[in-house]
Amino acid sequence: MGHMKINSTVTEFVFLGLSSDPKVQLVLFFVFLFFYMLSVVGNIIIITIILIEPRLQTPMYFFLTNLSFLDICYTSTNVPQMLSNMVWGKKTIPFASCATQMYFSLSFGMIECVLLGVMAYDRYAAICHPLHYTVIMDQNTCVQLAAISWSSSFLSSMVINVLTLSLPYCGPNVLNHFFCEVPSVLRLACTDTSLTELVVFVFSIIIVFIPFLLIIVSYARILLSVLRMRSASGRYKALSTCASHLTVVTLFYGTAIFMYMRPQSKSSRAGGKVIAVFYTVVTPMLNPLIYSLRNQDVKGSLRRALTKQKT
Repeated sequence: MGHMKINSTVTEFVFLGLSSDPKVQLVLFFVFLFFYMLSVVGNIIIITIILIEPRLQTPMYFFLTNLSFLDICYTSTNVPQMLSNMVWGKKTIPFASCATQMYFSLSFGMIECVLLGVMAYDRYAAICHPLHYTVIMDQNTCVQLAAISWSSSFLSSMVINVLTLSLPYCGPNVLNHFFCEVPSVLRLACTDTSLTELVVFVFSIIIVFIPFLLIIVSYARILLSVLRMRSASGRYKALSTCASHLTVVTLFYGTAIFMYMRPQSKSSRAGGKVIAVFYTVVTPMLNPLIYSLRNQDVKGSLRRALTKQKT
């Protein structure tokens, strides 16, 4: 891949961003700044509560810590740079920075897919095999599943990025986006990109679709289990631990699948940007809210932590 720089005469990319209207940009700046701060603070609170609260030392919360840490990383790959572009009006990004951003944002997006799959499997084990749960999801298994989620995604992203960046880019260099994302960068390559697109598609199926199927199968089994339960309170408890996870899955997967699993030529460019806002800005902000509002354990721990502070 040593010829990467030689056939790329483009040294930087220019973002069109979300709007060229200064007034709209100002509004968007404050909205996204608020979302970003909410994401970071919300996720840090969740991580802190889980780490200090002995009752939350369970597999479900171990994975939630991973998800919260991941959301901070994910939203930090794109949002600060987008905010600075809005403030300074400078919308260019050097080729190398674009490559880095593309690598990390794709990696973190993929990790989120795999982690959500793992979390569904954890809920399945807890609800469908309660007696063997501690054996199925012991500490080693949890650490291994988390490690697989992170490492497989970093490797997959590496393959996609090396392929994307080894294509020649000889202009135009205007990205109709607010950050460097594989589909929008691919459109600027001055060669046939169908092979790379095929690879992206195959990886999307592996990393996006397989966990998605795992989620569907897990929840189908959970639903059957819940329907067989005699007690209404047991049913309610089982469903309420799943509700927050299902909400997050629907939000994240709905938008990611729409973005990556459709043919490039037919996709509306502007629509893609709006969808990307969803999974890079909105979902990381909503995750802590969804988990803390829908979750009695987290709410209880938060209350205890706050009352400790007051005394």
